[in-house]
Amino acid sequence: MRKQDILWGIAPIGWRNDDIPEIGKDNTLSHLLSDIVVAGFQGTEVGGFFPEPKVLNKELNLRNLKIAGKWFSSFIIRDGIEEVSKEFHKHCAYLQEVNASVAVVSEQTYSVQGTKKNVFAEKPYFTDDEWTLLCNGLNKLGVIAEQYNLKLVFHHHMGTGVQTLQEIERLMDHTDPAHVHLLYDTGHIFVSDGDYMTLLKKHIDRIKHVHFKDSRPEVLNQCREKGKSFLQSFLNGMFTVPGDGCIDFTEVYQFLLDHNYKGWIVIEAEQDPAIAHPLEYALLTRKYIDEKLLKLKKETFSIS
Repeated sequence: MRKQDILWGIAPIGWRNDDIPEIGKDNTLSHLLSDIVVAGFQGTEVGGFFPEPKVLNKELNLRNLKIAGKWFSSFIIRDGIEEVSKEFHKHCAYLQEVNASVAVVSEQTYSVQGTKKNVFAEKPYFTDDEWTLLCNGLNKLGVIAEQYNLKLVFHHHMGTGVQTLQEIERLMDHTDPAHVHLLYDTGHIFVSDGDYMTLLKKHIDRIKHVHFKDSRPEVLNQCREKGKSFLQSFLNGMFTVPGDGCIDFTEVYQFLLDHNYKGWIVIEAEQDPAIAHPLEYALLTRKYIDEKLLKLKKETFSIS
């Protein structure tokens, strides 16, 4: 198989959720990885329940799958960059052993995403001094990532201090583009700002990792009106996979192609697997990709 510019993955969060460990707890690693093969994806991201690298690599090799990256909760503002760097070195060492491409970083100081707070009205904000700490710290983490042949990609996220387009732009403006890259998540920016193309168009040169996440607008509106938390919102079905919501991924994907995006596109949707059967939804979105997206460019992807 020739080297591909775009690799397609699907995140483990459809099977098991790190924020609520009891959700999908009976779904084993073998179950998850085998479902990914059945649905025809090329890889995944590391979940919180994944084993040490030697064990994981064996399971991946048996199925010809790859690892794209892994989430890292940074607390640069709360704990300082020196403390965070120690944990980040360990994080990157793990990723290097499983041949990953990116280290996904999200600043979690003051985050409400794992709390019962209204995610639509009680998100945190950083002071000017805190912004300086964060941006300088991310520059240092980016250099560390490169020591392990990884790219640091920052994940804008609902319920955090870097959620809106304005906040993402401030982060981009005050970090070094040589060391700090952007993870573009369609679902999070749509739920936050009601617009997913502006961020893509403004910062395509910084985007080195992509999450395709869809949203059900009727559920989103209900959750916003009722002031639900992030956890309550996704349990109610605010997010879903591409092809099952309102986002036009043909526009997004064509823009990525037109600007020669190279890297992973990872399907991700925080859902309750007891309600949204993981394999069913993986197959649903694979069908959407095949019928709506891959036809935009006369290429197909294969796990062979």
